[in-house]
Amino acid sequence: MTPKGVCVLSVAPGWIETEASVAFAQRMGKEAGTDYKGGKKIVMEWLGGIPVGRPAQPQEVADLIAFFASPRAASIAGSEYRIDGGTVPTL
Repeated sequence: MTPKGVCVLSVAPGWIETEASVAFAQRMGKEAGTDYKGGKKIVMEWLGGIPVGRPAQPQEVADLIAFFASPRAASIAGSEYRIDGGTVPTL
């Protein structure tokens, strides 16, 4: 913890498979004459690819945030964490 007991972090999610993103991919698929799977592929191509091959699930983001809010993350501060399946290449 910092002297005031506050650690500042940021979580930068990429494509998360929410109801809204599923509806968007379905719409893209329909416009392209395909289904959700085809629309999902279109969106992933627009993003430049997702190396893990799929969008993240909401629970994965929630799990990361829950960890950061726990005492186990007390010494983590001043960092940004991407949860995007590798869409943005970083080290």
